[in-house]
Amino acid sequence: MDGFASLQGPVEKVDGNLVLRIPLAAGGEEFVECSRGVSEIKDGYLVIEIKEWLAGVLRIEQGDLVSVNNADGKLNITPVNPRPVQ
Repeated sequence: MDGFASLQGPVEKVDGNLVLRIPLAAGGEEFVECSRGVSEIKDGYLVIEIKEWLAGVLRIEQGDLVSVNNADGKLNITPVNPRPVQ
């Protein structure tokens, strides 16, 4: 990777699954290497599926805003406004 990259975007639901869709042209190419195995490139987007268990740990749902970065060569997803623990 060339360096540190960070983006924000909404969690979407596609075919019943929570996903992040990062446009390759808007910086998504910076996350391809660190997201191997949990992502695919489709129609100009890097599509990262968020498993149900991970969504629970992160306390995120469809429509929530998350921040994604590639610090230390790893894919890091953090909620911008995490939901309260119930």
